[in-house]
Amino acid sequence: MTYKLATYINFETSARQAVEFYQSVLGGKLTMSTFGEYGMAQREDENSLIMHAQLETDSGAVIMASDTPAYMEKPKHGGFSVALFGEDYDSVKDKFAALAEGGQILEPLVKAPWGDYFGMLQDPFGIAWMFNISGGGPDIAAEPESGADS
Repeated sequence: MTYKLATYINFETSARQAVEFYQSVLGGKLTMSTFGEYGMAQREDENSLIMHAQLETDSGAVIMASDTPAYMEKPKHGGFSVALFGEDYDSVKDKFAALAEGGQILEPLVKAPWGDYFGMLQDPFGIAWMFNISGGGPDIAAEPESGADS
Protein backbone atom coordinates (compact mmCIF):
# COMPACT_ATOMS: atom_id res chain seq x y z
CA MET A 1 0.00 0.00 0.00
CA THR A 2 1.38 3.41 -0.96
CA TYR A 3 0.37 6.77 0.42
CA LYS A 4 1.43 10.40 0.48
CA LEU A 5 1.91 12.61 3.48
CA ALA A 6 1.28 16.31 2.97
CA THR A 7 1.31 19.49 5.00
CA TYR A 8 -2.10 21.18 5.34
CA ILE A 9 -1.98 24.72 6.71
CA ASN A 10 -4.98 26.74 7.81
CA PHE A 11 -4.67 30.50 7.51
CA GLU A 12 -7.00 33.19 8.75
CA THR A 13 -7.36 34.96 5.37
CA SER A 14 -3.96 34.75 3.65
CA ALA A 15 -3.96 31.24 2.11
CA ARG A 16 -3.95 32.58 -1.47
CA GLN A 17 -0.97 34.86 -0.84
CA ALA A 18 0.88 32.14 1.08
CA VAL A 19 0.53 29.34 -1.49
CA GLU A 20 1.32 31.73 -4.37
CA PHE A 21 4.46 32.73 -2.43
CA TYR A 22 5.35 29.06 -1.84
CA GLN A 23 4.85 28.34 -5.54
CA SER A 24 7.15 31.24 -6.48
CA VAL A 25 9.87 29.72 -4.26
CA LEU A 26 9.31 25.97 -4.74
CA GLY A 27 7.75 25.84 -8.21
CA GLY A 28 5.14 23.25 -9.09
CA LYS A 29 1.47 23.12 -9.97
CA LEU A 30 -0.99 25.12 -7.87
CA THR A 31 -4.75 24.64 -7.82
CA MET A 32 -7.19 26.67 -5.73
CA SER A 33 -10.93 26.66 -5.04
CA THR A 34 -12.86 29.29 -3.10
CA PHE A 35 -15.71 29.03 -0.61
CA GLY A 36 -17.81 31.01 -3.11
CA GLU A 37 -17.22 28.49 -5.92
CA TYR A 38 -18.69 25.73 -3.77
CA GLY A 39 -21.49 27.79 -2.23
CA MET A 40 -19.92 27.42 1.21
CA ALA A 41 -19.51 31.11 2.06
CA GLN A 42 -21.90 32.30 4.73
CA ARG A 43 -21.10 35.97 4.15
CA GLU A 44 -20.45 37.92 0.95
CA ASP A 45 -16.92 38.84 2.05
CA GLU A 46 -16.04 35.11 2.36
CA ASN A 47 -16.68 34.25 -1.30
CA SER A 48 -13.05 34.78 -2.31
CA LEU A 49 -11.55 32.95 0.68
CA ILE A 50 -9.66 29.79 -0.24
CA MET A 51 -11.54 26.62 0.67
CA HIS A 52 -8.76 24.38 -0.64
CA ALA A 53 -5.41 25.05 -2.29
CA GLN A 54 -2.89 22.43 -3.31
CA LEU A 55 0.67 22.95 -4.43
CA GLU A 56 2.48 19.90 -5.76
CA THR A 57 6.13 20.48 -6.54
CA ASP A 58 8.06 18.73 -9.28
CA SER A 59 9.83 16.70 -6.56
CA GLY A 60 6.48 15.42 -5.26
CA ALA A 61 6.18 17.56 -2.12
CA VAL A 62 2.61 18.66 -1.38
CA ILE A 63 1.47 21.70 0.57
CA MET A 64 -2.25 22.24 1.00
CA ALA A 65 -3.93 25.25 2.57
CA SER A 66 -7.22 26.94 3.30
CA ASP A 67 -8.60 30.13 4.80
CA THR A 68 -10.83 30.20 7.85
CA PRO A 69 -14.28 31.80 7.46
CA ALA A 70 -15.90 33.53 10.44
CA TYR A 71 -17.97 30.48 11.40
CA MET A 72 -14.85 28.33 11.92
CA GLU A 73 -12.30 28.47 14.73
CA LYS A 74 -9.31 30.67 13.87
CA PRO A 75 -6.04 28.79 13.31
CA LYS A 76 -3.30 28.79 15.93
CA HIS A 77 0.12 28.23 14.42
CA GLY A 78 2.76 26.66 16.56
CA GLY A 79 4.07 23.31 17.55
CA PHE A 80 4.96 22.28 14.00
CA SER A 81 7.40 23.13 11.23
CA VAL A 82 7.40 22.45 7.52
CA ALA A 83 10.64 20.58 6.86
CA LEU A 84 12.55 20.90 3.59
CA PHE A 85 15.37 18.42 3.05
CA GLY A 86 17.68 18.15 0.09
CA GLU A 87 21.17 17.40 -1.15
CA ASP A 88 21.72 20.33 -3.55
CA TYR A 89 23.25 22.98 -1.29
CA ASP A 90 22.74 25.93 -3.65
CA SER A 91 19.12 25.07 -4.45
CA VAL A 92 18.09 24.57 -0.82
CA LYS A 93 20.07 27.65 0.29
CA ASP A 94 18.21 29.74 -2.30
CA LYS A 95 14.84 28.43 -1.06
CA PHE A 96 15.86 29.21 2.53
CA ALA A 97 16.73 32.80 1.57
CA ALA A 98 13.54 33.26 -0.46
CA LEU A 99 11.23 31.90 2.26
CA ALA A 100 12.99 34.06 4.88
CA GLU A 101 12.37 37.23 2.83
CA GLY A 102 9.89 39.27 4.85
CA GLY A 103 10.01 36.70 7.65
CA GLN A 104 12.56 35.93 10.34
CA ILE A 105 15.60 33.67 10.38
CA LEU A 106 15.47 31.72 13.64
CA GLU A 107 18.66 29.70 13.07
CA PRO A 108 20.97 30.59 10.18
CA LEU A 109 21.75 27.87 7.64
CA VAL A 110 25.10 26.59 8.95
CA LYS A 111 27.04 23.36 9.34
CA ALA A 112 25.41 21.31 12.10
CA PRO A 113 27.12 18.93 14.55
CA TRP A 114 25.81 15.93 12.57
CA GLY A 115 27.65 17.14 9.46
CA ASP A 116 24.73 18.47 7.40
CA TYR A 117 23.71 22.08 6.99
CA PHE A 118 20.69 23.08 9.07
CA GLY A 119 18.64 26.22 9.56
CA MET A 120 15.22 27.39 10.73
CA LEU A 121 13.04 30.34 9.82
CA GLN A 122 9.56 31.76 10.13
CA ASP A 123 8.12 32.83 6.77
CA PRO A 124 6.15 36.07 6.24
CA PHE A 125 2.91 34.18 7.00
CA GLY A 126 4.06 32.99 10.43
CA ILE A 127 4.81 29.40 9.37
CA ALA A 128 7.94 27.75 10.84
CA TRP A 129 10.31 25.97 8.44
CA MET A 130 13.30 23.70 9.07
CA PHE A 131 15.95 23.02 6.44
CA ASN A 132 18.51 20.23 6.26
CA ILE A 133 21.07 19.85 3.48
CA SER A 134 22.96 16.59 3.29
CA GLY A 135 25.59 15.70 0.78
CA GLY A 136 27.94 18.59 1.29
CA GLY A 137 28.18 22.30 1.00
CA PRO A 138 30.86 24.92 1.35
CA ASP A 139 33.71 24.01 3.68
CA ILE A 140 33.96 26.24 6.70
CA ALA A 141 37.53 27.49 6.81
CA ALA A 142 39.12 27.73 10.22
CA GLU A 143 39.93 31.22 11.39
CA PRO A 144 43.65 31.87 11.09
CA GLU A 145 45.38 31.96 14.44
CA SER A 146 46.40 35.43 15.53
CA GLY A 147 50.13 36.03 15.60
CA ALA A 148 50.85 33.02 13.39
CA ASP A 149 54.23 33.10 11.67
CA SER A 150 54.13 33.54 7.90
